[in-house]
Amino acid sequence: MTKWLDVAADAPEFAARVRAVFDSGTNKTMATLRLDGSPRISATELKFENEVTLGMMPDSLKLRDVLRDGRVAIHSPTLEPPTDNSGWQGDAKLAGVLVTIPPPADNEIEGAAFFALDISEVAWTYLGEPADHLVIESWHPGRGWQRVTRS
Repeated sequence: MTKWLDVAADAPEFAARVRAVFDSGTNKTMATLRLDGSPRISATELKFENEVTLGMMPDSLKLRDVLRDGRVAIHSPTLEPPTDNSGWQGDAKLAGVLVTIPPPADNEIEGAAFFALDISEVAWTYLGEPADHLVIESWHPGRGWQRVTRS
């Protein structure tokens, strides 16, 4: 299983920036797969520690999706860039498979489910300097960190 700790150990500056983008707001957007294979997006919250973890309410549709097929993609909070594009942190994304973990000691919700993300991809997209091109940084297990630009 690839944990957040693995990303942070291999590419610490990249991991810190991605985490900062995710921490810029509470609500993230998660894509799961419906029974028919079509995507479903839902709001979620998550925690970064040694692992990326999250919980789901009992009987939620996203929980049903994940219990059937644990593949997910998670997008950072979406913040509008300033009109002059200065200081925009960009967007960050995580992808992987959710793996069931025991509930935390402080869990008070009967039937809630908890997961850690087995990471298959981390990406961070932002405007370069000058703001006339896009920068895409990514990390994958076995390949590590990469940076590409697009005009």
